[in-house]
Amino acid sequence: MFKGSIVALITPMDDKGRLCKKSLKKLVHYHIKNKTNAIVSVGTTGESATLNQREHASVIMHTLELADENIPIIAGTGANATSESILLTKNLEKSGISGCLSVTPYYNKPTQKGLYLHFRAISENTDLPQILYNVPNRTGCDLLPKTIIRLSKLDNIIGLKDASGDLSRVNQIKPLVKKDFILISGDDTTALDFMQLGGQGVISVTANIAAPYMTQMCNFALQGDFAKARLINKKLTILHHLLFQETNPIPIKWAAHYIGLIKHNTLRLPMTPLLKKNQATLSSTIDSINLYAK
Repeated sequence: MFKGSIVALITPMDDKGRLCKKSLKKLVHYHIKNKTNAIVSVGTTGESATLNQREHASVIMHTLELADENIPIIAGTGANATSESILLTKNLEKSGISGCLSVTPYYNKPTQKGLYLHFRAISENTDLPQILYNVPNRTGCDLLPKTIIRLSKLDNIIGLKDASGDLSRVNQIKPLVKKDFILISGDDTTALDFMQLGGQGVISVTANIAAPYMTQMCNFALQGDFAKARLINKKLTILHHLLFQETNPIPIKWAAHYIGLIKHNTLRLPMTPLLKKNQATLSSTIDSINLYAK
């Protein structure tokens, strides 16, 4: 279940900034229909930073209910306080989620020892499978290969989402971790290259609006047919870049609203709506690919 196209799901909100359950239902069913391999609920793309703990858990539980066991749900449980990550994780232990995605603590800038002890403490307080998430350009710290290799020896730390942008890390990590340790890209623009080097999939922002394409691309890559995978990826390349022309999830939320997947283009401050000049370029790209809610 932790391979292929996994969507970093946006959290749809109504015009007052509350969870829009109707839009969430549409999103979940869109991914079931288009055979997305799994959903990450309330990861960083899901605006975890601006949801309180009650809301955080509520969105995950609503997503689980709507999925109705038709698609695995991975919960975002990262925080910059170890105790908060442990609490989020423990509160979900009997919920039915398939695993947790835990981002490195942001702003704190822990040392490698601090990062190791942080993830070890979470691991020791749960039996849920744990996927490490490294995204240094957003968190201010970098989980280095030597620390990942050390953490991989812990039983329930099963994989890594790597959004460092450094493709050389696949070859640094893969030979020195357990054979079943999962390496997943966290960067749509380099995901196919990551998979060709030995990664098993991508936790994707683009999949929010291009689920069938991302599923097909990852399936071809996992089958070793990289020629066909590259044809699909070529079609999506400009889209990958435009979805990060402003800070994620600003563009992807606008795009999901544009194609009719969510009712409102609502973000919580300090996030702001996509600039009009960027809406024009993104909409023309979406139209050229013929993306629409289906």
